[in-house]
Amino acid sequence: MKLRMISLVAVAIAIPASAQSFLISQNGKSVGSATLTWVRNGAAYSITSNASITMQGLNLSFSESGYLGAHVNLRSMQLNGQVNGTPATVGAQINGGQYLMKIFANAQHINTPLAYHARTVFLPDFDPAGLQAMLRLGAAYNNANIWAMIPKQTGSIVPMRIVTDADMQGTLNGSHISVHHFTVSVNGGTIEVFSSMASDLLQAEWTQEGFAIVHQGFVLTPPKHPIGTPPPPPPQNAQQGTQQNGQPQPPPAQQPQ
Repeated sequence: MKLRMISLVAVAIAIPASAQSFLISQNGKSVGSATLTWVRNGAAYSITSNASITMQGLNLSFSESGYLGAHVNLRSMQLNGQVNGTPATVGAQINGGQYLMKIFANAQHINTPLAYHARTVFLPDFDPAGLQAMLRLGAAYNNANIWAMIPKQTGSIVPMRIVTDADMQGTLNGSHISVHHFTVSVNGGTIEVFSSMASDLLQAEWTQEGFAIVHQGFVLTPPKHPIGTPPPPPPQNAQQGTQQNGQPQPPPAQQPQ
């Protein structure tokens, strides 16, 4: 029985080489794009991703590359990016019995040791690679004991709570498909994540901030949230500090995630 369980896990996380493109929007308005590539590399996987966002108050871009083990366990990751013209780099790798995150931003070097967890994903904001790794681990291990490495401030590693919701429907390049739906709670926020039956990332929504990342050619039918319709404005006495000139304001700019 034990050998059979190991075999099933290996099948669940088998990842063919693939390249995917995504669109990024806020409140239905296109603000950027992202790409993701997975390549088998011996007993491991090479992954690359990048994203760019250009909008009022936020000009963000990053490129990322790294290696995952045969069971999608995080081995190393390197991120280079800019936020509103300020460059930053983040590196993470296994160092002895723990992870070591190295951050360079605002002319400061920060080295942060982090606890090692076998089912860890590197999870910057708007990064399809981290979400894809989460989906693969979730499929293999029933969404249990998955952790997120957060490259913010000095770096942290936090547990993820992944709830399986009812399946939905959609179209991909015009063809009807069934869609898995998950609600992910991590680092004080919530992400609605949608995948194919084969656990390929199709869409993710940061509903509080109004951001979404959507696989090119994919349409959720009907949408979980009306992404194409901006939310109503707050009451007049609550607008100060949340809106300017009638336009929703982006979240405070942070270093690449």
